[in-house]
Amino acid sequence: MADDKSASFEGRLQRLEAIVRTLESDETDLDRAVNLYAEGKEIVAQCEEQLRTAQQRIDARAPGDAPDEPV
Repeated sequence: MADDKSASFEGRLQRLEAIVRTLESDETDLDRAVNLYAEGKEIVAQCEEQLRTAQQRIDARAPGDAPDEPV
């Protein structure tokens, strides 16, 4: 995932959707499915980190309005 689009949140979601479609098909062998699952888990972790960072940026800009729990 070296290009800018795949590093974006939206690009990662698109890749994750593609992985899910592939895993749901009956044409994926076990080794490929395991590799895709691992890639998907990594993408989810990256997306979660991006969301945490975005929430922190929002909270920092409006400290009086920040909720107790992240949205």
